[in-house]
Amino acid sequence: MEPNVTVDLLVLNDQLAALRSNADMFFLLIMACLIFFMQAGFAFLEAGSVRSKNTTNILLKNLLDVCLGAVVYWAFGYAFAFGSESNSFIGYRYFFFESMPADNYSHWFFHFVFAATAATIVSGAMAERTDFMAYLIYSCVITGFVYPVVTHWAWDGSGWLANGPDGIAYQDFAGSGVVHMVGGTAALFGAAILGPRIGRFDANGKPKPIEGHTVPNVALGGFILFFGFFAFNGGSQASISAEGDGVIVATAIVNTILSGSAGALVAMVIRRAGFGTGHWSFLTAVNGGLTGMVAICAGCNAVAAWGAIIIGIISGFTYLAWSWLVLKCKVDDPLDAVAVHLGGGLWGVISVPLLSYESGILTKWDLDSAKLLGWNLAGAGAIFGWSGLISLILFGVMRCIGILRVSEEIEIKGLDIYKHGEPAYPLSAYGHGWSVDVEKSGKHVNGNAFTNGGFDGVLPVQVFHVSNTNEQANHANDANGEKKPTQSSPSADGNTENTQM
Repeated sequence: MEPNVTVDLLVLNDQLAALRSNADMFFLLIMACLIFFMQAGFAFLEAGSVRSKNTTNILLKNLLDVCLGAVVYWAFGYAFAFGSESNSFIGYRYFFFESMPADNYSHWFFHFVFAATAATIVSGAMAERTDFMAYLIYSCVITGFVYPVVTHWAWDGSGWLANGPDGIAYQDFAGSGVVHMVGGTAALFGAAILGPRIGRFDANGKPKPIEGHTVPNVALGGFILFFGFFAFNGGSQASISAEGDGVIVATAIVNTILSGSAGALVAMVIRRAGFGTGHWSFLTAVNGGLTGMVAICAGCNAVAAWGAIIIGIISGFTYLAWSWLVLKCKVDDPLDAVAVHLGGGLWGVISVPLLSYESGILTKWDLDSAKLLGWNLAGAGAIFGWSGLISLILFGVMRCIGILRVSEEIEIKGLDIYKHGEPAYPLSAYGHGWSVDVEKSGKHVNGNAFTNGGFDGVLPVQVFHVSNTNEQANHANDANGEKKPTQSSPSADGNTENTQM
């Protein structure tokens, strides 16, 4: 019996190992799908923050962040980041999935959606005046080269940031630096080199507001991004089958909502208190919340709940300070992407060695915690330097050869029609079918005449309201046996007729 028992145990052990592997892959894929949905959030947020004449343009860019990103990350991005052959700077195996085992597919998909996020950050900061060809170029470079190299440094076993002096490692669990600082730095250099939108600053350099065309879209995008950040941070554990995995995932998600909530509340209250408009600003609350969620990415697995609240509180101040500073430097960022992602990401990288409950300065106060802070600062400096240098070269060259920005005429008239032939809100699609029948009868409603364009002076929704109100009044009069009042109105042949109202 003993040999059979041994065999059975070995088979059972193999089956258990396969089940754990499949569970981890499934967990990673589900989390990645939820993170992928953040692209819809970015699309709504950016579309609502720009003027209506540029809506189709920004939506297409968000779509291509995914489509271009998938092809580029398959071709060489993943190889640079996690190639099986590598040095401390970059990987160089798995190009076009060459020799890559299928077991890595879930890992590839998870990191692809992270790469797409980094590229999306830039499109918001450079919205409403960037040439489409320039967008295609920089999106490929960021997704396929800039971001993967930083990923290799910090998250691959052979990367130099992951193998610091004295056995310390760069701490950035879900990408405050690796994802958000990369995107935020590229956004800063891109927006600065591109220049502000026409009319953003007056002749004296004083900023003038250019408002987005729909706050509800911003709201919807903000809620989707908040939702996506739970998977963004919780999924970075990358497994769910080992002991303690569930606790870490739960800790990361709880800390994410705490930090985001604190950031939103603090930013909103400060804005209301007089740092800006003096109003209860919805847009400020959204961006403050996003900054808090960006900042907590680095240490969402490593800080206690009180630490997440502290990170969120400081994130509210961070967002407002960076937003003010960027505008002071006359950099036009329609979405405050630099403040949210670069400002929030930098604070997040700094916060981990300060507030980590196992190795933070505030909890340990020893030399090792100080070394962790120094190494994280070195990592943040390297990320900013690398991303900034490549962005400076990339955007500088495109500006010199004249392909970075659209012409003044196109910018003023909008990119949707000229570049895409598809206005987001075509006027021909608006209206109703009431005008045809009413014009034939020549009837008026409450003294207003229908015209070829619809109900003169009244929006279509008001026509239905007026009609339904009159109809209900007539039914009420009938029920009460009251006589319906009449009103004179011209008939189709120009004579006056009595119309029951």
